[in-house]
Amino acid sequence: MGLGNELKDKMAMRAAKEVKENMIVNLGIGIPSLVPNHLPPKFPVVFQSENGIIGIGPAPVTGAEDENLCNAGGFPVSLMDGGCYTDSSIAFAMIRRGKIDLTILGSLQVSEKGDLANWIIPGKKVPGMGGATELASKAKKVIVLMTHLDKQGGSKVVRECTLPLTAGRCVSMIITDRAVFTIKENQLFLIEIFHPFTIKDIEESTEARFSLSPEIRYIR
Repeated sequence: MGLGNELKDKMAMRAAKEVKENMIVNLGIGIPSLVPNHLPPKFPVVFQSENGIIGIGPAPVTGAEDENLCNAGGFPVSLMDGGCYTDSSIAFAMIRRGKIDLTILGSLQVSEKGDLANWIIPGKKVPGMGGATELASKAKKVIVLMTHLDKQGGSKVVRECTLPLTAGRCVSMIITDRAVFTIKENQLFLIEIFHPFTIKDIEESTEARFSLSPEIRYIR
């Protein structure tokens, strides 16, 4: 079962709190693309897309989409005042030179040490990892937004990734539909829990080993 829109928005809203003024931010497809909708109007941030957009705005209202303006996932976006288009070589040059302050990505697995596996789906043909390796390796901060469990009910926050890695020890925060973790010095810490889950629920549904933050916050 997929996540409902309300829960997706709750996860995106939590991730939006990590976006600081004057950052250059790259968003992955799926739930990460909802993050701009949860920032204040005219918030001073630049969203960049590897297909060549600098200055992405909130998702356009239905009927106001521009068929020529989409993000790297092919979904319609708007352009902020002062935004511009580039070719992909310029977009990737920004990424590879370490100019991205924050990237928010989806994932299939994240290990307790921050390893990221987000590009190959078992049993399905995948064209490639796209810009994920560059983003995960070169962005100053990497946040993952994903469901806590996979379709078989297994934990996606794992001790060791069993899928091919996108990049090693690169993730600093994981936001799932159940909890928020940070990763510091290769250790996983539970810092927040989404209502109505409990610490016991998180312990039972998480394969990875983690420590509890001294002050765990509950999010409604």
